[in-house]
Amino acid sequence: MAGLDPENWESLRALGHRMLDEMLDNVQGIASGPVWQPMPDPVRHEFRQAALPAQETALETLYEQFSRSVLPYATGNRHPRFMGWVHGGGTAEGMLAELLAAGLNANLGGRDHAPIEVERMVIRWAAAMLGFPETATGVLVTGSSMANFIALLTASRAVEGGVQLRRDGVAGRRLTGYAANTAHGCISRAFDMAGLGTEALRLVPVDADFRMDMQALRAMVAADRAAGLEPFLVVGTAGTVDTGSIDPLEALADFAEAESLWFHVDGAFGAMARLSPDYAPALAGMERASSIAFDFHKWAQAPYDAGCVLVREPGLQAAAFAQSLAYLSREDRGVAAGAPWFCDFGPDLSRGFRALKVWFTLAAFGTERLGGVVSQCCAVAQHLAMRVQATPSLELLAPVALNIVCFRVRTAEGDEDALNSELVKDLHESGIAVPSLTRINGKRAIRAAIINHRTVTGDVDLMLEALLDLAEKRVGHKLERVAA
Repeated sequence: MAGLDPENWESLRALGHRMLDEMLDNVQGIASGPVWQPMPDPVRHEFRQAALPAQETALETLYEQFSRSVLPYATGNRHPRFMGWVHGGGTAEGMLAELLAAGLNANLGGRDHAPIEVERMVIRWAAAMLGFPETATGVLVTGSSMANFIALLTASRAVEGGVQLRRDGVAGRRLTGYAANTAHGCISRAFDMAGLGTEALRLVPVDADFRMDMQALRAMVAADRAAGLEPFLVVGTAGTVDTGSIDPLEALADFAEAESLWFHVDGAFGAMARLSPDYAPALAGMERASSIAFDFHKWAQAPYDAGCVLVREPGLQAAAFAQSLAYLSREDRGVAAGAPWFCDFGPDLSRGFRALKVWFTLAAFGTERLGGVVSQCCAVAQHLAMRVQATPSLELLAPVALNIVCFRVRTAEGDEDALNSELVKDLHESGIAVPSLTRINGKRAIRAAIINHRTVTGDVDLMLEALLDLAEKRVGHKLERVAA
């Protein structure tokens, strides 16, 4: 039986060039179309009712189906008016890197080959960007959910008796960790998946700026120690998911050092603010962390997916994850050389070549230009906040620490929570803009996260005007748009 290579390479080459050109055209003109549009039922049913193919389908047919049924109905995060969640916009350079990585088809679980050295370089660059020592270890993963999980497991195995914990499990040990009640839900999920239990994560109250309350943290740790529990970890967030607030990282670093706790930072998107001279001071203390989780696919604009975890002290990741298996023996030469392998730093043995798109992104634009994207996004967010504050029918619901603006439409009548929920869905279906919803101090909030390098002030102005137009249709009268 023949292999799977094409019978006619020239035909494939021609179609491949067409795919590349048309996708580049699509990215180039992304702002001219709707941000998002609902997937029609017939298109949805096309996938839900498709049978498993037993026979061949021509690649050209598959590409036509992609162009017709997938491309128009994507999430929309490439568009400059996608502001709903913290999704990077991607770049053409990163897209091309993905093409090369797929062609190479490398497995980066380990062994001795050039892609491994590319990932080692990227990890070293990440450490330099975030103020970690060059000897720090790390690994690229799907995203910050996995990165935070790896950091938690590493921290739990670094406690006294960690070797026994890895062998025997955590039964009998009452390890407790601490994070602000604004921390991302993946932190609680990590405690669950690690077998520590979600109740082992203590959620600390926050202050008026949505930053962890240090006095409350001190009291909670002291109370848990007095009750015979074993505090081992404190998590600081650099850029909370709801408001973009930054926990007092310097104070957390001091506290963790004094209390002999592992200090972890969830910097999913906010860690990249260190590249901006304007916002780097707000992250002081992050460089003292025991570990950091963050994403290159957010503010660094690498294509999905490209998360990363860094661990300050060499050897601790391997102590948590490395295995000795005969069929994965490390040799002194040959393809099986090159230890340690990346499978020693996390749970994955089969790993794609994420490092290539990260390398291309960092090298193509440089940290200064990427830092400029951070400053630009935050400036657009400040512009939006000022527009909200200057509009009597709008209300700003939280301070704007970085790039996230939480606000709502105010009316004199009706259920404002329900109104704002419906308005966001109206806005999505209009195709004009995609913000999201959250809850701030009990109030339903419209949340605009400015993370795309393509977004400018005109985009948020257009979003606000469309929002107010839609609100007027729902309430049946004009809303006050200019302060008296």
